[in-house]
Amino acid sequence: MKSDGTLKREVVTSRSVFGAPCWVSLTTRDLRAAEAFYHAVLGWEWRSGTRMGDQYRVARVNGIPVAGVSEVDFVAQTAVAWIPYFAVSSADETVSRSQERGGTTAVGPISLPPGRAALLADRDGAVFGIWEGELVSGWEAWRHAAPAFVRLHTRDAFDAAIFYGEVLGWASAAPGCCEVDYEENEVVLRSRGDIVARIHSGAVGAAPDPTIRPHWQIHFAVSDVEACARAARANGGTAHQQGVGSTEAVLTDPDGAHFTVTSEGNV
Repeated sequence: MKSDGTLKREVVTSRSVFGAPCWVSLTTRDLRAAEAFYHAVLGWEWRSGTRMGDQYRVARVNGIPVAGVSEVDFVAQTAVAWIPYFAVSSADETVSRSQERGGTTAVGPISLPPGRAALLADRDGAVFGIWEGELVSGWEAWRHAAPAFVRLHTRDAFDAAIFYGEVLGWASAAPGCCEVDYEENEVVLRSRGDIVARIHSGAVGAAPDPTIRPHWQIHFAVSDVEACARAARANGGTAHQQGVGSTEAVLTDPDGAHFTVTSEGNV
């Protein structure tokens, strides 16, 4: 507690959880339209005035931060998409390791107070971000509430795990690094004992459908998948379900960004 009686804000940095997913963010062409859509579909409330500027918003549910949204110009004309960010101790070193192993760099590293970020693509073209610095306020609540989950759809899960392991320091000798296991035909990533990502094979690199090409898919935990699907369709998006009562649905927002809603019990 500070001398004036107010509580100190706990600061968590990328160094303490390096290699693990630490945030998810959407790039969009229309910030106001995105705010309206995700409020209608997922019930998100929006916080503006963050240190990252007026073009960046943080979504919250019951006070817990869920995700960030920024306009495309804010990140140098990158494509409209949901992107997972992984915590790193050095953005420069991580970018170099990625390039040495066949990855490509789309943006950065650039300074985005309170940290530095870069957008990269792995050897199969799946886009991901890295973040060095202070994590979003309330990040520990985000991690424990598990409002978001990331899954890599890729050509070869083992090859992808080797790439990310070498780039992000998974299964290294460093204290606190992420652990990698193979379970039920998937590569499973754990941080502090919790499952934080999954990688599975089967994506087709040349497929015209972006949901079949290698990509990171963001899953949001919801209480009612069907209600979210209906809301998406009613607000200018699309929804693809496996059938009535299914535990997941792939949704698309009006700007074309894909994401998945998953029943809370299945996260």
